[in-house]
Amino acid sequence: MECFVDYADNTSLRLRQAAQIGLLLKLEPLYTEKTTWNVTSLWSTTRTVSDARHLLPLIDRRNNYRSHRIIDDMLEVLAEVIEEPILTKIKSSQGISLEVDETTDVSVGRQLDLHVRYIDKEGLVFNHFLDLVSIADGKADTIVAAVKNVILKKGLPTEKLYGLGTDGAAVMTGRVNGVAKQLKDSFPKIVSVACAAHRLALACKDSSNDVRYMATFRDHLQELHLYFRNSANRTATLKAASATLGVSDLKIKEVKDTRWLSQHKAIETLQRNLSAVLGALAEEAEVRRCPGAKGLYTFCATYRFVAAVYLQADVLPHLACLSKVFQKAHVCFLHIKEQVPVTIQTLRSIKEAGLTPLPGSFLSRLHQDLDDPQGLGAFNIQHEEERKRRGRDVHEVSREELWARFQREVIHPYITGLETHLDRRFHDLDILGAFSVLGPLGRATPEDDIIKISQLQTLARKFCPEQENEVLQEWFSFKNHVLTGAFKNKDQEEILRLLASEIDEWANLYPCLSLLAGIALVIPVSSVNCERDFSTMNRVKTDLRNQLQGEHLAACLRISINGPCPEAFPYDRALEYFFKKPRKIKCPNKGCKICS
Repeated sequence: MECFVDYADNTSLRLRQAAQIGLLLKLEPLYTEKTTWNVTSLWSTTRTVSDARHLLPLIDRRNNYRSHRIIDDMLEVLAEVIEEPILTKIKSSQGISLEVDETTDVSVGRQLDLHVRYIDKEGLVFNHFLDLVSIADGKADTIVAAVKNVILKKGLPTEKLYGLGTDGAAVMTGRVNGVAKQLKDSFPKIVSVACAAHRLALACKDSSNDVRYMATFRDHLQELHLYFRNSANRTATLKAASATLGVSDLKIKEVKDTRWLSQHKAIETLQRNLSAVLGALAEEAEVRRCPGAKGLYTFCATYRFVAAVYLQADVLPHLACLSKVFQKAHVCFLHIKEQVPVTIQTLRSIKEAGLTPLPGSFLSRLHQDLDDPQGLGAFNIQHEEERKRRGRDVHEVSREELWARFQREVIHPYITGLETHLDRRFHDLDILGAFSVLGPLGRATPEDDIIKISQLQTLARKFCPEQENEVLQEWFSFKNHVLTGAFKNKDQEEILRLLASEIDEWANLYPCLSLLAGIALVIPVSSVNCERDFSTMNRVKTDLRNQLQGEHLAACLRISINGPCPEAFPYDRALEYFFKKPRKIKCPNKGCKICS
């Protein structure tokens, strides 16, 4: 069972031998008459495959179980043992949803990943890897057929399927023939949600592209990374400059749209070590006469570039925190409802500070750092942009005018764009917004009651159309508990969990509202779990394991993602599955119920 620990390694031989040795070590006491080894103590001292390999000949000199077929069989047995209790819990859950995404593996084959999300009887939400399927192409019809096949093969209760999380690509969300549209036609209760983390990344990208200078700034960040990454000599110069200036050893981070926090990390490193970067570029330009370094230095050693670095150092941490919230495994619509408005208000406060930046911000110490002779002051940065750009001379202006112009031409349109794009991509929660009726209530006016009743009717028509009247009757009683009873002073997440729990009395008092609360918690608002599955797949299926595919690859991922630690694995259950097929290996105990 060392496969649980070993899947993160990149050695092809150890991957399969680990599964083989793990199961055989557990089988060993059943058929080796002369040994009295204790399996637990043996496993604790046998930490690597090389240490355990000498045990294999002792198992059976005729049947050593080394063939790739039996190893694949063992892998599938281990995966099946892990999957069995998960499927049992899914089938008994009152609500389930799927996260679906597709990618290309190392052998340039298309893989469709399915991650399942369900709620247990205590109202707790769980996420598990479900399956990985090879598909011929990325068309909607192909993906839908694969999803339906997995649902049928795993025996998922389709009447309890309420949510679908995707990355928001056109093939997934197309209105006419997208994956979500086709699945809604087959399973009418499904609510499709585009990934919040993807939407946030797109909002940040669009807001940068709307401001001409910020788009150019982003391109130059990537050029900085490529300039130093592609040369050991340039990297050495950068390290020498950082050591001379007494700043931390650094590498210029890469900026990628597919890596949600990449620009935040790049800016964080660059702002902290900007003087070292400028020093390295100046040395490359003057000593080695490098035209690339000269061009980058000319762009970076300007007031506007430094100010843009400090601006993003103030803005991006708030967006990074929001992205991290969306990347949590158990994130639900409440996090969008609560966190996005807070982030927008925080960004607005940076913009509304005007000519006097907020105390403690990076922008508040911009001019101080520009005058520091031990840091940026050594470079005498006075010009707003590159000198003589496109044949135009740059007129000398005061620093106050440079700051006012930067405020007017960059800060204001950039943050306004962020506010606009965030609001546009997250303002309309569609049917998810109706679940707010199951949250805290203030003093309601007649107009508020009309809105709440309309939201309840929307939810009832979608998820329990035959019980619309029961939903309304339960809510009129439930709101009294929220205003003056057991749910008073509780936030919406606590209320939903208490309602969704089948153990407490609330599920019996309000069965319809309990169902709606469970649905609210189980509908995914992101597909980040699929992204984590892809990361695991890239660790398991490497260049040396490029032939790993199909059920064997899915079994490896199931063990690696869903599997417990080796000490907690149910070995006896694995033996039962293993001996369901006729085996040459026999137990000396004729009365053994497992292998007889």
